[in-house]
Amino acid sequence: MITLRGLTKRFGARTAVDGLTLDIEPGLVTGFLGPNGAGKSTTMRMILGLDRPTAGAALVGGRPFAELRRPLAEVGALLDAKAAHPGRSARAHLLAMARSNGLGRRRVDEVLAAVGLTEVAGRRAGSFSLGMSQRLGIAGALLGDPHVVLLDEPVNGLDPDGVLWVRRLMRSLAAEGRTVFVSSHLMSEMERTADRLVVIGRGRLIADAPVADVIAGSSRTSVRVRSPRAGDLAALLAAEGVAVARAGAEELTVTGVPAERVGLAAHRAGVPLYELSVREASLEDAYMELTGASVEYGAGREAAR
Repeated sequence: MITLRGLTKRFGARTAVDGLTLDIEPGLVTGFLGPNGAGKSTTMRMILGLDRPTAGAALVGGRPFAELRRPLAEVGALLDAKAAHPGRSARAHLLAMARSNGLGRRRVDEVLAAVGLTEVAGRRAGSFSLGMSQRLGIAGALLGDPHVVLLDEPVNGLDPDGVLWVRRLMRSLAAEGRTVFVSSHLMSEMERTADRLVVIGRGRLIADAPVADVIAGSSRTSVRVRSPRAGDLAALLAAEGVAVARAGAEELTVTGVPAERVGLAAHRAGVPLYELSVREASLEDAYMELTGASVEYGAGREAAR
C-alpha cells in the first residue's frame, strides 16, 4: 500500500505538489492522471525517495522508502525507460540491480524471459528502441518480485501487442494482491486497464474514485432524441429546466437527465419518438472536463477551436 499524507513539494516559489492525501490500495490498478506539469512525476519521485517532500509524507507499507531494508522486494518502479547505462547489456544492467539487493542470476533470466528480451539480453541498452527500453525497465521493476509496482507511462513506444501485454501484466499483478500505480496520458488505455483513478491538476487532488464513477460524473453524457415533434418536446423539457439543444429539424440533444425522464416526458405529452439513445461519456470526456481549469501548457487551444 502507498500512503500519502499532506504530501507537498515546492521548488522555490513554485508548488509542484500541494497537500496530496490519499491511499493507493493493493489489489487494484490505480491510474494516475493529470496534465503536463500537474506533479505526477514529482509525486512518484517522492514515493521512491528521489525527491524530499517540503511537507507531509509518502509511505510504502507504512514506512518511507529510505527505511526499506530490501527496496526491490518492496517496490519496483519504472520512471524513465532510458535510465539504463547505454554501454551495458540488458543482462548486465539487471545483474547490477540484482546484486545490490542480494538477488541471483536466475531471477534476472526469469524477468528477461517474462518481458520477451531473452534473445537480445546481450545487446547494449543504448541500442534499444523505446519499446525495448520500456520492456527492460519493466523487467527491472519486476526484478525483486515486489509488493508495490510504480510505472510512469509504461506503454510509450510499444506496438499494439506490447500495449496488450502491459495491460494484462498490470491486471495480473493487481489480481495477485499487489499495489499497481501507473501514470499515463492514454485515456483509452486507462479506461480499459484501471480500477481506480487519481487525477491531479496543478499539484492538487481533483478526483480519487473508481473509473466508472469518474465517467458517470461527466456532464458530457447526453441523450439523443429523434421525433417528428422535436420542437414541442424541446419546449416541454426546457420548461422543466432541462438542458436541450436542437441538433436538427427532428433531433435533440438532452443533457443532465437520464433517458427515462425524457421518455416519460414524451409519453405524457403524447410526443412520438423515432429514437431515444444514450451517449455515454468516455474517460477522455470526463478527464478533459475535470482538468480543463488545470492545464498549464495549453498552446494551440484557440487555433484548434
